[in-house]
Order: sequence, then C-alpha cells, then structure tokens
Amino acid sequence: MAAPRILDAVNSPADLKVLTYPELDILAQEIREEIINTCSENGGHIASSLGAVEIILAAHRVLNCPDDKLIFDVGHQAYAHKLVTGRLAQFASLRTYGGLSGFTKPEESPYDAHPSGHASDSLSVAAGYAKAAQLNGSGQKVVTVIGDASLSGGMAFEALNYIGQAELPMVIILNDNMMSISRNVGALMKHLGNMRADNRYRKSRDAAQEALESHGVLGKTLLDLGKRAKESAKQFFLASSMIFESLGITCTAPIDGHNIRELEDTLRLVLQTEGPVLVHVVTKKGAGYEPAEQDPERFHGVGPFDIATGANKPKKPAPPAFTNVFGDALVKEGQADENVVAITAAMEGGTGLKAFAEAFPDRFIDTGIAEENAVALASGLAFGGKKPVVAIYSTFLQRSFDQIIIDCALSQANVVLAIDRAGLVGEDGATHHGAFDLVYMRTIPHMRVLAPADEADLVNALHTALALPGPVSLRYPRGAGMGAPVPEEPQMLEVGKSRLLREGNDACVLAFGTVAYRALEAAEMLAAEGIDVRVVDMLWAKPLDEEAILAAAETGCVITAEEGAIVGGCGEGVIEVLSQHRVQCPVTTLALPDRFVRHGSVPQLLHEVGLDAEGIATSIRKALS
Repeated sequence: MAAPRILDAVNSPADLKVLTYPELDILAQEIREEIINTCSENGGHIASSLGAVEIILAAHRVLNCPDDKLIFDVGHQAYAHKLVTGRLAQFASLRTYGGLSGFTKPEESPYDAHPSGHASDSLSVAAGYAKAAQLNGSGQKVVTVIGDASLSGGMAFEALNYIGQAELPMVIILNDNMMSISRNVGALMKHLGNMRADNRYRKSRDAAQEALESHGVLGKTLLDLGKRAKESAKQFFLASSMIFESLGITCTAPIDGHNIRELEDTLRLVLQTEGPVLVHVVTKKGAGYEPAEQDPERFHGVGPFDIATGANKPKKPAPPAFTNVFGDALVKEGQADENVVAITAAMEGGTGLKAFAEAFPDRFIDTGIAEENAVALASGLAFGGKKPVVAIYSTFLQRSFDQIIIDCALSQANVVLAIDRAGLVGEDGATHHGAFDLVYMRTIPHMRVLAPADEADLVNALHTALALPGPVSLRYPRGAGMGAPVPEEPQMLEVGKSRLLREGNDACVLAFGTVAYRALEAAEMLAAEGIDVRVVDMLWAKPLDEEAILAAAETGCVITAEEGAIVGGCGEGVIEVLSQHRVQCPVTTLALPDRFVRHGSVPQLLHEVGLDAEGIATSIRKALS
C-alpha cells in the first residue's frame, strides 16, 4: 500500500495555507512526481511546469482564489495549479480525449481565469481584470505569471505600457528560467527591490518631490539633481529593471523561484502596493527531473517517455514528418539560391528550420515570439531582393493577419508563408488547432494558397511558391507524412491546377490537403458496395481549379473535404464557382464544424468531426441517397 501523500489531502488552495514550509517542500516534490508520471504516459509541457511549482504554491498561499485571480501566460506552467485546485483525481486524463486540458480552461474550473494557449496575452487579460476590480472597488487581487520568452512578445510590451500608465494595482511574476542568481549581488538587489516595492517608499518619494517643487527655483534645482542622482543609482544597481521602471512599474530584484518562503514573503509585500509591481523570479526549467534539466528544449513539449532515462517511448515506424520534409526541402532551395532566407518566431526546432539555420546562419532569422514582426520583416527582405520563407504554426500566424494583408499582399511582396500544424494538432486542443488559415488566406487579394496532400506535393509546392511573384502560402499538418516518395528534383506546379487521384462517375470528392488520402480510403470502402467515387487532390485552395469543379458536377454529387473551418472555407469557394457558372449540383461540404474542437488524439478528433475515412464514406452515402 502506498504511503499517504500530502498532495492527496489538498483539495483546494485553502489547504495549502495550513502547511508548514517543510511540508510545502515535500508537497512540491510530490507534485513534480505526479507531473512526471502523468506526462510520461500522455506527453505534455513538462519542463515549464516543473520549474513553476514553488511559484504556484506561494501564489495560492497569499491569494484567495478564485475570488482573486491567478493568470497564466501560455499555460505551459499550470500543471501544479491544476493539481492544487481540485483536479488531482482527473490529472491522469491530462491532454487525453475527454480529459483535462493541457492549458487553463475556464469551463474546466473556476480557478482558471482565462483560456490560455497563446503567448504574451496574459498581461492584457490581467490588466483588464485589475481595471475592472478598480472600477468595482472590489479589492480583488490580480497576479499573472509570465515567462521571459513570452515577455519578449510585442503584445506584452503594449500591455506593460498601459499597466504602468494606468498605475493598475496588480503583480506580474516574471518567471525567468534563463538566468542564474548571483548571490553576492542578490542580497543588495533584494533589499533595494523590496524597499522600492513598499508603499512607504512610494509615499516618501512623492512627498519629497512635492515639497521640493513648492520651494521655487532652488527647490526645482535640487529636485532635478535628486532625479539625476536617483536615475544614476537605478542604472548602476537596477540596470536590468530600468525598462520596467521607466514604464512606471516597480521591479524587484531577482529572487529564488524555488524558495517558497522567499516567494511568499515577497508576494505578501508587493500585494500591499497601490500600483503595478514586477517580481523577478529566477527558476530552473525542468527543476527536479534531471533529464528535463539537461534538455529543457526537448522537454518543453514532449510525447510519452521513459521516466528512468527520459528517452522517448518507441513509436511505430512511420514516414518522415511533414515538418522535416519541409525543412530538408528548404535547405536544398537555399543551396540552389542564395537569396532564400528563413524566418521563424521562436520555433526553430518546431518548424524544422534547425538544418537551415546550421547551413546558412546568416540567412536564418528567429524573431522570438513576435509573429507580426516576422511577417513585416519578411516583406522588407522581399523588397530588398531576397526570397523570405516565414515558417510559423497556423494558430500563431493568426496574430500577423494585418501584416499579411498590408505588408505582403497589398504590395505583392515575394513572401512565402509556410504554415505548419495546419488542421487538427491533437492533444494541445482548441488554442492550437490550425483551423482558420484556409479561410483567412482565401480572403486576401493577390494571395495564392497551396494545400499539399503529401510529401511530393509539399516539396513541389515550396519550389513553386519561391518561383512565383507575390505572396504565396502553403499549409501542411503536424505529424508523419503519407509515405509518398520525395522527388529528387522539385517540379513547378501549374497555378490553379488540381491532380486526379482516382476516377469515378457516381460522386466526386474535391479534397484539400491530406484529407485527400482519407477520401481515397473512403472511395475504396464504397467501391466494395458498388459505389464509384472520383477523388481529386485540389492542391490549390486559391485559385481554385474551376475545370475540375465543373467536371465534378457532371457526376451529379460533389463533396468537398478540408481540414479547416467550414464557414468561409474552400467548400464555399466551390459552391461559388458552380453558382457563377450557373451549374445546379448538390454539394456536401465536409470541414471542421463551426465550434472550437476539443483536445484528443488526431484520429479521435477526425472521427468526431466526420473527416476520417469512415466519416467521409458515411457523408457520401447520405449525399447519394
């Protein structure tokens, strides 16, 4: 029988407040073990959550959630939060179909203040909560946790500018897992930071300023000297905090993010202030689990692994991932043309660009979490005669919609947008599914949109996109390819021309992207029932192959299939073509439903939304009947 754990007795944050500090240290270790055990089976964002355990315990000790608000940026750090807010019994279901989300989710728990998943938005959300509390006179406390990477995003700086200007009473915990603590400086820095966070410092500073300003020219001269002396001292002792101080946000010195007592003492102090305070907390990513400490990048988001070694559990043999096929193809394009430049937004490994970065370091740019900057930067490179390829996940590219329209499309800049993780991505769920890129790309003038169905399509699509003038986007999914052989020499694709995969006369499926292969499987299933289905790999979502669409209508039954949003999707485009040619033919549109799709494995989700082979076959039967 397993020994009782402190964690088993924690049903809400209130239970944390009766624990001693030695008991809290034991609890932190138990939480880490629970996270490691669950993620070894389900995968997950383990390194970030292991590094934030003590931060979460200290925050919940000083707050009264859910009345007070604890807000997470991205949500990668929130596993301990889930464990101490009544979700221990469900934690084994983390990231599984019908189980707990890997991110904070308000419909899952009242302790989750907002649906996290995208970086750099927490400060804006927290500012809204703090302003509402100020307007309501509620005294509600607001604390947000943001990592150093997320803080680099432009939206975070926009929020910081407003927070300081509005003097909102809120606390920002900066979880810095890239810096070490220098003990010989830390004690002085902590003293200065805590003194500056105290209300008495603020009040005495303001009173002195008012007194000097009331004493004429001499007073103002002394005030000016005092300001300059103060700024000099700040720059000498608090150089790293100057940007926050200049925005009107008090910044503490770095403190140990794994010392619960120090965290708690600091948070209790700063929560008494009348304005915004940034608490600089230094942590170790992957803390408490050596493999994650040694390789935090791999354990940022990892699949099932062996706890003893940290090695990934073996997977069934599969074709190379689309991401790797794209990365290899881009290296070859870079070898053939020195004007090719690769750009990503903090996703060098995730988008398959490591090989390009190693081969052409001067032609590789990582903008950090700044998708808007990445796309606008690409337009400038294009104007300068280069051929930029911007590789970003579909869900994150949404942030740069304005830059795609104004900086790329309006000027017809030669920019290639390589959209990774298009369609359903699986266990990360609604905030990460690439559901909308087909829709919004189709709406943009001058934009051409490719939806390759397999590895050969992808290699040829990239080659074609680099050769065409003006902006071109191409989308491809997460995970293994279809097993199609990659061409030795990439071929130019004819713009707006589809590819016939299977002939048939009873119905025709016009498929966009990898769903074409599932449509082929459905057609084979139906062939056994005597139903003859044509399958077309449309390749181009814009411009559409009108000839193929009109030919499909001759079967008398058209089905469109795409792994993107149904409203405004390619199916509607097919209907528009038929309408413009005054062709009357019933069309069934298969796509992601007009709702946010939950998390789960990709096969489970495809079955749920009717985009697996079985679902497509069922839809064809209904259409024919």
